[in-house]
Amino acid sequence: MPDDLGHCYQDFVELEPGLGLNRLHYHPRIPLIEESSGPHKGRVMVVTLGMQGRSRYEGQDATRLEFVQSHTTVTAFRAIPGERRYEAGGVVSQLRIIAHEALIDRYAGRERTDRILGNRRLNCLAFRASTPAAMAHARALLSLLQPCQGEPSRLDLHIHTLSLLGEQFNLLAPPRRARALPFSPSEIERIERARRMMGECLDKPITLDYLAAAVGINKNKLKDGMILLYNGTPAELLLELRMTKALALLEAGYQVAQTAWQVGYKYPNNFTAAFTRYHGKSPKAMFGRRTAL
Repeated sequence: MPDDLGHCYQDFVELEPGLGLNRLHYHPRIPLIEESSGPHKGRVMVVTLGMQGRSRYEGQDATRLEFVQSHTTVTAFRAIPGERRYEAGGVVSQLRIIAHEALIDRYAGRERTDRILGNRRLNCLAFRASTPAAMAHARALLSLLQPCQGEPSRLDLHIHTLSLLGEQFNLLAPPRRARALPFSPSEIERIERARRMMGECLDKPITLDYLAAAVGINKNKLKDGMILLYNGTPAELLLELRMTKALALLEAGYQVAQTAWQVGYKYPNNFTAAFTRYHGKSPKAMFGRRTAL
């Protein structure tokens, strides 16, 4: 700006499409008003960290935003006209991160992006004391952007900027946590062991009480665990294992009676009825005369 207005400058660095970093340092001699029409296309989120002094924004819709030293102001908006106001004689130093909707979507996901940005033309999402971590990242960025530092490391700029942005994402829209399993790792191991035992003992009369005692777990917990982990009750899983093995045995040329005994059926007729219900065809219909009793 002209020297008669004071010592005022801004720098802007585009780190990647949709992500920019703005450094502002104003020391105006007179009260300063900047007209702002929101030059960004689409919805954007702006994180402003006040490093020194204070300023304010007044929109034509009577919206008022404060930018204060050691505080973080987070806004989301579409293009909207307004004014930025700076007091005479005061030093204002601010660091801004500008993130466009597409970039937030890419890093945070669609559902979190909608929660972060909201649906009004201008949202004041947060005005809070800056965290120590945020101030440390901001100071590192300002140091990297000093002209005496030469060409700044774009990797370092990116790391500090995304760290600041990630903090705001987590404060504004924490990730939805996956529902924790209601079983300990030890219990899950016992449930898995019980299922393996079922597959190894298909020729024996297996009961839920026997399995629970064998692996050392409550039988109701064993049943609930199998439903959760394998989407079936113990009885349904046992039937699936028996019918899968029976099909393989019949395909290998075993007779119905031989197959029935190997998958836990004492009487071949009971096995044939169960096989027909499960597979939709009897052993004879599937494999012909070679499966005769």
